[in-house]
Amino acid sequence: MSFFRLTSLAALLLASGLASAQVRVEGPVEYGVFAGAKADLQAGERVLRRSNETIERTDIVPAKLGTKFGLRYQLLGKVESEQPLTLLYFTPGIQTPDGQRHDKLEVVQKLVPGAPQDVMAFEFTENHEVVRGEWRFMVFQGDRLLAQQRFTVR
Repeated sequence: MSFFRLTSLAALLLASGLASAQVRVEGPVEYGVFAGAKADLQAGERVLRRSNETIERTDIVPAKLGTKFGLRYQLLGKVESEQPLTLLYFTPGIQTPDGQRHDKLEVVQKLVPGAPQDVMAFEFTENHEVVRGEWRFMVFQGDRLLAQQRFTVR
C-alpha cells in the first residue's frame, strides 16, 4: 500500500471518529505525600495548596487530617475532545455520616491539553475519611490503565 493511501486512510479514520488519540504517561510518575502546611487541622478545615508542591516519595501515609497523598504525572497526546480520564480510588471502606460505606470513589476528569502535569490525590479533610489500611489509586482512559499506586494509611 502506498504512503498516500496510508495517509488518506489515517485521515479518514480520524475524521470518522474510528481512530482517536490516546494519551500516554511521559516520564516518571511521582507518588507519595504532598508536602504542605503542617498545621493541626480540625474536621472540615482546608489549607490552600500550590499545584507544584514537592512530594515525599513514600507509600506509607499518616492517618491524620490535612494529609494529602497521591500521584503526579505528565500526559502526552491530550486532546480536549477525547475520552476523559477516570480516576478510581479504592479505599479500605470510608463510612460517611449517613451510614453509607464507600469502598470505591470515582472521578471523571476532562483532558486539559495546556496543563503541564496531572494530579490524582486525596486529602483527609473529615474525620470519617481517615481510614487506616490499603488505598489503591488507578488512572484510566477508557479501559486503558495509565498509572496506579498502592498506599498504606497508618
